[in-house]
Amino acid sequence: MSSGSGGEPSSPGPPSLDRRSFVAGAGAAALLGAAGAGASTAPAHAAQATAPAARVTGIVEGNLPDFHPLLKDELRFPLAWGTSPVRDFRAWRRAARSKVEEHLFAERDHTPYEQEFGGRVEADGYTRESVTLSLTRYERVRGSLLTPHGTGPFPAVLLLHDHGAKFDIGKEKLVRPWDDDTRLASAQGWADRCFGGRFVGDELARRGYVVLALDALGWGDRGPVTYEQQQALASNLFHLGSSLAGLMAREDVRAAGFLAGLHRVDRSRVAAVGFSMGAFRAWQTAALSDDIAAAASVCWMTGLKEVMVPGNNILRGQSSYWMLHPGLARHLDFPDVASIAAPKPSLFFHGAQDTLFPAEGVRVAHEKLRAVWRARRAGEHLHTKVWPELGHVFSVPQQDEVFAWLDAVL
Repeated sequence: MSSGSGGEPSSPGPPSLDRRSFVAGAGAAALLGAAGAGASTAPAHAAQATAPAARVTGIVEGNLPDFHPLLKDELRFPLAWGTSPVRDFRAWRRAARSKVEEHLFAERDHTPYEQEFGGRVEADGYTRESVTLSLTRYERVRGSLLTPHGTGPFPAVLLLHDHGAKFDIGKEKLVRPWDDDTRLASAQGWADRCFGGRFVGDELARRGYVVLALDALGWGDRGPVTYEQQQALASNLFHLGSSLAGLMAREDVRAAGFLAGLHRVDRSRVAAVGFSMGAFRAWQTAALSDDIAAAASVCWMTGLKEVMVPGNNILRGQSSYWMLHPGLARHLDFPDVASIAAPKPSLFFHGAQDTLFPAEGVRVAHEKLRAVWRARRAGEHLHTKVWPELGHVFSVPQQDEVFAWLDAVL
């Protein structure tokens, strides 16, 4: 199928190595050789004379250090609700959100949006138009905005696209492009693959929601990056004192603020919705933004310890950097961050056949989430569901259930 915790396709093998990656690999091998191959060149009697059978540290499957279980044991998530010494939930939420923001390595930005609208096209029950705005002081971003016919203000959905190792389109994965036949063909193929042939944004607009979709850095108008370039892009941002995942988080929060502030939108009824990496972005935005009243996340929720196991996609690097806030795991797990949104109505779907998220990780995460919403006496506001027959997709039946849920909570 398609995207994963990182979003790369699960069926093809790793990308072919170019000369640069070969040289990098050779360098890593040379470093490892100091404790491995180099040591084996000494005579056996010399090794016996210098030390009894000493344990040599190395690398195991999935590029994990062989002492990774010890590192996992040190991750106790001391700021999680129920573990943190802070017992007042509002105080805990402020402290937890502040800790997350501290690890974004991207400053808050209050640059005026200075939005420009254009390219209006009438569709079946709604209007399509492009919008260009400043999410940060660094760059102008073009997005797709759909508005239902009728008299507002309307409820609204911030649609957050997936990863999928497919970078030529971003917002177009969710909103049907109306002015570019090449992107339309690519987008329709992606919709057929992941969404049962539907464009989720257009379906929501027909149901009466204002919809906003924007490209994350690296996709569509802001790319395209290539598979092999992801790690370098993340590294370069770190060198510049910033963070790829942190920048995306800040931009998503700013996008939520822009959408909520539109006159056509009822700012008390704005939801974030996403699939795969977009699901990660949806629950993260709900945790970090007071402009989001509800969030629906399909195919991205797990415990960190349970997903970091040999063979899992998250261990490959590359796409993982879009969801990596360095150091945060010493304080909070993924479901702990999502719990900052409690008691907002929140939905989490998982496909039991989704090999990107081990069942145990999903179980642990859902139990943590349920405990927090129950503690807030809002258990009915949390909807978790495992679809036994599905993998890593946002199928038409799932969409219909999400749409009905949004109608109910908004």
